Amino acid sequence: MPHASPWWAPPVHAERRPRLLARNRIKAAIRGFFEERGFVEVEAAALQVSPGNEAHLHAFATELRAAGGEARPLYLHTSPEFACKKLLAAGERRIFDFARVFRNRERSALHHPEFTLLEWYRAEEPYGVLMQDCAELLALAGKTAGVPELRYRGRAADPFAEPERVTVAAAFERHAGIDLLGTLAGGGEPDLAKLAEGAVRAGIRVAADDNWSDVFSRVLVERIEPNLGLGRATILSQYPVSEAALARPTARDPRVAERFELYVCGVELANAFGELTDPDEQRRRFEAEMDEKQRVYGERYPIDEDFLAALAQMPQASGIALGFDRLVMLCVGAARIDEVVWTPVVDIG
Repeated sequence: MPHASPWWAPPVHAERRPRLLARNRIKAAIRGFFEERGFVEVEAAALQVSPGNEAHLHAFATELRAAGGEARPLYLHTSPEFACKKLLAAGERRIFDFARVFRNRERSALHHPEFTLLEWYRAEEPYGVLMQDCAELLALAGKTAGVPELRYRGRAADPFAEPERVTVAAAFERHAGIDLLGTLAGGGEPDLAKLAEGAVRAGIRVAADDNWSDVFSRVLVERIEPNLGLGRATILSQYPVSEAALARPTARDPRVAERFELYVCGVELANAFGELTDPDEQRRRFEAEMDEKQRVYGERYPIDEDFLAALAQMPQASGIALGFDRLVMLCVGAARIDEVVWTPVVDIG
């Protein structure tokens, strides 16, 4: 439960301070990890033309005013991804950013309106390398925090153990008895009826207005995620292409994409892509996401044309976003993300 007294009350701060100092140590260790491997730290601007084009992400809107008073709408970014990819197009090859990012309509034990995303990118390197990065960073964080296991609400995982690797299709079969690939056509086009049938057989609710993505997400949240990252981390890979808006299809199977997520103690910790570099396909995916946002929420965000122009010049690359605050939570055994944020945002709930 949140403290009844404000976070700045001396007794409250004294109780929180050891976790916050651990946060600083972990951050310093990770910064050293990347610098030793030839990465350059960058700082993406928070104000962007587009906050990102994912249907279910909500941004903070503002406006930029010129000296004469002319206004242009801008947004606080939900990720530094667009800016980082522009830097790859500019010629950078290995970069990382401890980015302060902003997401509206998100507040829970694992969500905070302003939080830190650690993103890093490797130009001309396969996305499988990021899996090894994740394993090494978990071990480094555990060592720096001085803990033998990562913990969250009664669950534990060994940060020094090699992560389990499982495909999304295998996880759906194992935990829900659903043949996920059987619900995808040859080019990855989803079949709602087939997935809904499998979900109902598994005892999962399907609403009349659900689309394929809605059902997929519900199965993932209810049946798959609670079983991931227990005892050791799990790398969940090869997402359907319809669930990987910024990732390229795999060479082996065009129905699935070069996307993986890292889970620890049932908590989603990181999201990685073999980056899509086709601007026409990226535009198509963005427009589809914004059509869905319009359908569900009655609004849409602009597409960053400058980003699409840069994408045409960007080299093949792999990239990943890791929730740094969540990593710290797991290292110190915190129950809520507010416990590891130096100055939590006011809660209107």
